[in-house]
Amino acid sequence: MSNQPADLNKYKPRKISKAELEKRKRYLGATVITCIAAAMIFGASHVVKLGSNRMADMRNRVTYNIEEESSRIRAAGEEIMNHAVHEKNEVASLSTSVVQVQGMINETKWGELNRLIFIPKGLFFMGTNLSTSNEHDRPMHKVMLEEYYIDKYPVTTVQFAKFLAATGHRPPLDWKDGKVPEKKLLHPVTMVTWYDARDYCQWTGKRLPTEAEWEKAARGYDNRRWPWGNNMDPSKLNTYYNVGSTTEVTTYEVASSAYGVTDMAGNVSEWTASDFIPYDDSPASAEVFQAKKVEAGSQKDSAMKVADLVATEGVYKVRRGGSWKSDPFSTSTYHRNFSFPFYASDFFGFRCAKDKGDAR
Repeated sequence: MSNQPADLNKYKPRKISKAELEKRKRYLGATVITCIAAAMIFGASHVVKLGSNRMADMRNRVTYNIEEESSRIRAAGEEIMNHAVHEKNEVASLSTSVVQVQGMINETKWGELNRLIFIPKGLFFMGTNLSTSNEHDRPMHKVMLEEYYIDKYPVTTVQFAKFLAATGHRPPLDWKDGKVPEKKLLHPVTMVTWYDARDYCQWTGKRLPTEAEWEKAARGYDNRRWPWGNNMDPSKLNTYYNVGSTTEVTTYEVASSAYGVTDMAGNVSEWTASDFIPYDDSPASAEVFQAKKVEAGSQKDSAMKVADLVATEGVYKVRRGGSWKSDPFSTSTYHRNFSFPFYASDFFGFRCAKDKGDAR
């Protein structure tokens, strides 16, 4: 080891000029900005990749040839507009006879489709107090109902075809050339208005259920949130595009209500006899229940296809059960949906009910 004294001056920090200090600050700022930009680019590319994967997944789930996509896209309410035009046109009745429709399925299957379920007299809880629910679904309240019967299944295509063959009633919009869609005989009939549903029920000697009757049949005697219980189970219903279309009404027998009524969550949103009005002590605004129509405020708005919802005469009818297009929580037994009675869509369906004294 050297005994010579160390030159301590060489360890003293070198004095940095003001110009060099500014230069270093600029380099540091540029480095930070570069890092942030790189992170943002990586994040954006990751999001784009996720989005691309999601789009690919959605394309894999569609129920038609993707090359036909441009002809399948529907603006909000377009199906309803198409149906309105359809109703005004003269549409030929089915060329198929009642006998021919009767032969489309066997007698055992006819008997099962026409089965009625008995619902006993008594009180039940209707609505909900959940703060996460729609205000028009609240509050929970007790309702007393007399005994009645309700269809085990939603009305199917083959059942509705028999009605059309017997009465000459106009076929639904999606029955190409007015022919029975034989691949969907056991699917719930769709593209039916409230009036179509009412007329069918009357033809069979039945009626549309009130929304209270519908809810009791779905909710059971133990106040269930879904027909099978209180926990959402995606395997027990057709909803949220998990199938991409309607399914046969017997598909989810395991998810029947406590009374044995089937397909009351998902598949099709079912018309009821009831007007859409508030429950007693409802927290919902009266504006929610006011019927509204789409109306352009000016010619310029009309040309640009810009419109507002404005109050109009009429009343909405209640639909229940959610559908194959709904989000899962719209399939809750207490959830209320609503439409004008002359609307129809590819997820609207129905079932019938009967007073006890009228049961077959």
